[in-house]
Amino acid sequence: MSELSPNDAQQRLIDGTEGIYHVDAGAGTGKTFTITRRYANIVDQPAVEPEDVLLVTFTNSAATEMRERIVENCSYGMRELADAPIQTFHAYCYDLLAEHGYRAPTHLGIDDRITGSTRIVEDEFVEREYFREFYGQFRDRHPEYTDLFRVLSNPLEGLELVNELASKGVFPTAEGWYRDGADALHGSFGAFKSQFDAVNEPRNGGSKQSKLREALSGFGRSKTYRPDAPSKTELRGGRGTKQLDDSVARDVFESDRSELEAFVHDLYVEYLEFALARNYLNFGFLQLLAFVQLCESPQLRERVGFEYVMVDEFQDASEIQFKLALLLAETDNLSVVGDWKQSIYSFQYADVENITEFETRLERFAAELNDPDDTRVGFQTDNVERISLTENYRSTQSILDFSEHALETPATSSDSVDVEDLGEVDSLQSNAPFDETTIEALAHEDEYEAVLAKVQDIVGNADYPVEDEDGEPRAPTFEDIAVLTRTRDFGRELLDVAGEYDVPVAYDGDVELFRSDPAKLLLAWLRIVDSDADRGWAVVLERASYTIDEIDAILEDERYPENMAAFRDSLRELASVGSLTRRVFERYGMTGEYADVILHLVQSVHDSTTFTRGDLIRFIQDGIENGSTHGVHTSASEDSVTVQTIHSAKGLEYPIVILANMNEGRFPPRTRSSGVLRYEESVGVRQRKVYGEEGLYPHIYDNWRYDVYRRCLPDGYDEERRLLYVAITRAEHHLVFAGGEKPNTFLQELPVEVQDGSTEIERVVATETEQSQLPFTIASPDGPASYSPHSLMDDGVFEGGGESVEIERDGEGGMDFGTQVHDFAEAYVLGADVTPSNEHEERIQELIAGLTGELFAEEDAVLPLEVDGERVAITGVVDLVHLTADRVEIIDYKTDGSRRAQAEYRKQLSVYYHVLASVYPGREVTTSLFYSADGERVAVEPLSRDEVRALVQAVS
Repeated sequence: MSELSPNDAQQRLIDGTEGIYHVDAGAGTGKTFTITRRYANIVDQPAVEPEDVLLVTFTNSAATEMRERIVENCSYGMRELADAPIQTFHAYCYDLLAEHGYRAPTHLGIDDRITGSTRIVEDEFVEREYFREFYGQFRDRHPEYTDLFRVLSNPLEGLELVNELASKGVFPTAEGWYRDGADALHGSFGAFKSQFDAVNEPRNGGSKQSKLREALSGFGRSKTYRPDAPSKTELRGGRGTKQLDDSVARDVFESDRSELEAFVHDLYVEYLEFALARNYLNFGFLQLLAFVQLCESPQLRERVGFEYVMVDEFQDASEIQFKLALLLAETDNLSVVGDWKQSIYSFQYADVENITEFETRLERFAAELNDPDDTRVGFQTDNVERISLTENYRSTQSILDFSEHALETPATSSDSVDVEDLGEVDSLQSNAPFDETTIEALAHEDEYEAVLAKVQDIVGNADYPVEDEDGEPRAPTFEDIAVLTRTRDFGRELLDVAGEYDVPVAYDGDVELFRSDPAKLLLAWLRIVDSDADRGWAVVLERASYTIDEIDAILEDERYPENMAAFRDSLRELASVGSLTRRVFERYGMTGEYADVILHLVQSVHDSTTFTRGDLIRFIQDGIENGSTHGVHTSASEDSVTVQTIHSAKGLEYPIVILANMNEGRFPPRTRSSGVLRYEESVGVRQRKVYGEEGLYPHIYDNWRYDVYRRCLPDGYDEERRLLYVAITRAEHHLVFAGGEKPNTFLQELPVEVQDGSTEIERVVATETEQSQLPFTIASPDGPASYSPHSLMDDGVFEGGGESVEIERDGEGGMDFGTQVHDFAEAYVLGADVTPSNEHEERIQELIAGLTGELFAEEDAVLPLEVDGERVAITGVVDLVHLTADRVEIIDYKTDGSRRAQAEYRKQLSVYYHVLASVYPGREVTTSLFYSADGERVAVEPLSRDEVRALVQAVS
């Protein structure tokens, strides 16, 4: 796409600055280009200022990109747009409440306030710990809900339900529900009856039973219902019956849910009160209170309303976000941009009907928001202009044509697709310079090897041409290829197999963090420290290569190896779980991505809650049981295949996509939601299990009504098809599908022939990357003894009372802030286009800009030592190395507000000193600390090797 030449549809939106626009922006059609040009066109009007325009994006990175592109096309500079409302819904709501939301909770009858110190809990793991604490108190306060507590084995279901209701705009008050919340909780029989009728209609002109009756052929199988449940025959009708009786719909819908609805209300409002009392809000509560404040204050709406509202990625918006956009729009200058075919985040409460039914919802939501005594949406909603962006700047026409098959292909053998029910599909037109596309499929029982063999077949193969910088075809490299999967486990396992053959593969996305080796090892030591549990000792002894018989003997006699027992005792003396975690990882030399993320997570939870060792044990156990995920990026070389889930690849593009793990039970996943509580707009809130005392013994029964109504609700396969569509449209030039022993229905039904895959893989000879590296990274020596500079430091300096080491002004300080500052420094050294966001970064930028030699940032340094006859290694990361012809300067950044920890930092710098001194014996090596809080650079005299060795002896 030419940066100077929008196409006709793009130009129509850029010029259309007035009125309501619904923009269908297909994959790769230059959406960001068009939105930013339109924004620039709007703010360059004489009577419009940036503060008159709200541009909503769905990630902070997208907001940053939008701002940078806008500056390139309008008369405003980056500094002038720094405070312009170009942000996420969450960020806007935070700003709104910070300035105007002090009394927002009182509108719900809650006697509490939002203050300047109210925190936003972004990490779901931290909030889960808060909710567990709340839930324990809630149970103690409400013995009347004992029957519900008995069936709700996982309390986090309550948190999930609260967040879902918040995303739907269903809010509690102290005494009831806000606006029409009670009706939403109960559901709508009319809406349910329409769903019931749709699946209860006999098929084939009345000769074949309905889908609903057929689906209930297994009614009661492997279930235990209360005695008042109907029999299968009573429910389905006798032999020859084609459909269920209409009375079943009413019987299923109408049940006494007063106790459940009261439970949900009390849980919801008391958790909101708990969060406010603890001075935090989650994202759902942030939007909830902003919505309520806007609804209740006409003066506020007038004060903060916008003349123009633009929402990007509207297919990812929730219902409450749609309504927030309406409350913030002063005029009908409202535009929403998105693609229903790429709506894949329902698990994050995205509502695809916001965009597929935009006109209908716009009218309905505006009517719901308006009251006879308060017109909250003051413009007409019946004049919507629709624009379709269909010129694709990413993929070849062959891939675009093929992608449409994804939207109508059955997801399972029992799935059927009604093409008439699909949303309107505007076919995309490619402007690719050439189309020599290959679309193929393979299957092999050894799927990992088959995928890697296919990667090797593609790399360097002129039969798979990709586009070079001049638009000409060239042979592909590893980095041109992305392997996308529906589930995470395949990608992680592929990474392991690739490592066996040295095939360069990098994983980017969420992983089941607590099922990793570092987490399991940490759990083992926690159990040992807590109670000398055999389960913990067995794990660490096995890792140390003891045999099963030896382990059994050690456990029976409780005669643990002396060095392990000493390590256990040293762990018991540590004050915090963060220190314990760090010490365990240091002992085993675990410095990779998994260990880093686990340590950061544990420290974050510890800093935010009253976390004990026992809590940490349960925390990791829950993470293992629930498959909790967290983002991790593993790097290989610069020329590496990228492995991602489809969800994490949305918005990205790759010359070649291999869509792998196309297997039965994997795509779609076999496991579906089986929680006890469920909310659906048509049926309200329901429970899958009920407690009863019929008969001789109390029992937890299955809810027969639940088993019927769930057959009437959408099965979620439409979103699976959209996921398939998103995966296909990530590809620019070539597309490969890969399955295993049991290919899924998608692979069987798509119009592509499935070939037998090859598993012949050649070991790859690693190539040098283009990134400059300091020549002092040394491989860790053989043996288990590995330390980091931090393991030599006294943790008490960082954990004890008295003056905090970390600064505490303007909300800065702590690990997250330190990481942010270090990330900025590294990016600046590497030449990235970054701008300081605080005074610390400004001072570091000034420091770096004044250095005239060669600079190296965040470089690994390993110091080998022999301690008591054992080879050990101290592994760390140097913040900055400044090389000149005769001098080596080591500089370590610190965001501390005091100099209290300087003696401990000396130990860290001493390690780096001896590494650099051995590499550059002819140059003077100096070490210093740069305190970014005030810009002072302090020279530090390093310890001798013998002094460093003594530090290792003291902690070993």
